[in-house]
Amino acid sequence: MEPDLFTAAAEERQEKDPASSPLAVRMRPRTLDEVVGQQHVLRPGSPLRRLVGEGSGGPAGASSVILWGPPGTGKTTLAYVVSQATKKRFVELSAITAGVKEVRAVIDGARRSSGGYGRETVLFLDEIHRFSKAQQDSLLPAVENRWVTLIAATTENPYFSVISPLLSRSLLLTLEPLTDDDVRALLHRALAEERGLGGVVRLPEDAEAHLLRIAGGDGRRALTALEAGAGSAIAKGEPEITLATLEEAVDRAAVKYDRNGDQHYDVASALIKSIRGSDVDAALHYLARMIEAGEDPRFIARRLMISASEDIGMADPTALQTAVAAAQAVALIGYPEARIALGQATVALALAPKSNAAYLAIDAALADVRAGLAGPVPPHLRDGHYKGAQKLGHAQGYLYPHDLPGGIATQQYAPDAVHGKQYYAPTRYGAEARYADVVERVRARLRGDPPPARPREGAGREEGGRDGRGRESSREETSGEGEARAATPAKGDGEPTGG
Repeated sequence: MEPDLFTAAAEERQEKDPASSPLAVRMRPRTLDEVVGQQHVLRPGSPLRRLVGEGSGGPAGASSVILWGPPGTGKTTLAYVVSQATKKRFVELSAITAGVKEVRAVIDGARRSSGGYGRETVLFLDEIHRFSKAQQDSLLPAVENRWVTLIAATTENPYFSVISPLLSRSLLLTLEPLTDDDVRALLHRALAEERGLGGVVRLPEDAEAHLLRIAGGDGRRALTALEAGAGSAIAKGEPEITLATLEEAVDRAAVKYDRNGDQHYDVASALIKSIRGSDVDAALHYLARMIEAGEDPRFIARRLMISASEDIGMADPTALQTAVAAAQAVALIGYPEARIALGQATVALALAPKSNAAYLAIDAALADVRAGLAGPVPPHLRDGHYKGAQKLGHAQGYLYPHDLPGGIATQQYAPDAVHGKQYYAPTRYGAEARYADVVERVRARLRGDPPPARPREGAGREEGGRDGRGRESSREETSGEGEARAATPAKGDGEPTGG
């Protein structure tokens, strides 16, 4: 480090009065071995260990690195540890306040230090994504010629926020959110050590669980909340940080939700049943409880995808697309923004028309297969592309549907054991009403039944082909709403309704 007069004075004050610094600052690790989590970037021989002089001998020097991860995962902490442990000259800049002028001053100083004293320089640049392209360009000669070894930190995707030439000259290290066990270890260390709270207060299990939920994998957030709770408990003269005291101190109620217990499944079940019942408000309530409790957003997204197929199905075929899109968004952005995609999908699914016909159909087919109703594939459907297939009678007599009027051939497709079975029983809800008439008409054609009598003189036209969706397209169909219903006599089902 190269502190100025004011920085040195501030550090001296912190040493005399530790409480003047935030708990998160006081509890920063002093060595790489004290770092909690991120062990995948701290293995022996890793770039960070080589930066502090571990195994740095030989012709291969230490590489510049870009640390990418969410807030509170230890980017600044790792740089701080390197600054304390390395024998190299260490300079820290923040992209929020620094510009090209400051960067060039560091580079000039690095060249003088290297040429005059043989001392290498490590430059830590925080929030590098805030640098413009021109500002990042100013770093290239120094990094390429290793006048400085760069440690850059960013919370933004570096493939979008860091210029390609700088990325190609650095190693990208991805930091992961801390696990609950990692955060718990931080809390216990802060409670016990003298530089922390020195055992002045205790932390019961329920308050600790609330802290873990608040943290959401962010170590800094966990220590900040712990400090607030401890301060409130000490002011009240209490020997421990009770859940009530912690809720008051951080102004956030504890959600009664156990991610590993009954409540995890009870609330998830209530969410899905509310969607199935089309109660959008109840569904959003249970979704909010899961989000606030820190539930894995990927778990929520998986449940929504299942609901889209199980409870909505063909009544709104776009529901599954919506749920899958939400899952992809969750995987890309994570919390807190993931709540928006999950909320949108929940609203769409709750208000969609409902049908479980596709769900019942596959289960009925599976039940028959498991009961032994399978049987050989009909000979005319078997593969006929290999030598000798013709002698076996395979693929003989197969009717190619595209060569026939209407695109449907009267022939058997199912094995004899289940021939004539009907697994799919479409409802008259939403978009599935159209498929209900289509499947009825197609089944009749497959059986070779005579076409139904026209409902009125002049209402129908001769058959056409198939449309772009693979449905039978009959010239009896009329355009617009209810086109499938026009092809068959009314059955008294009424208009399709939503779920």
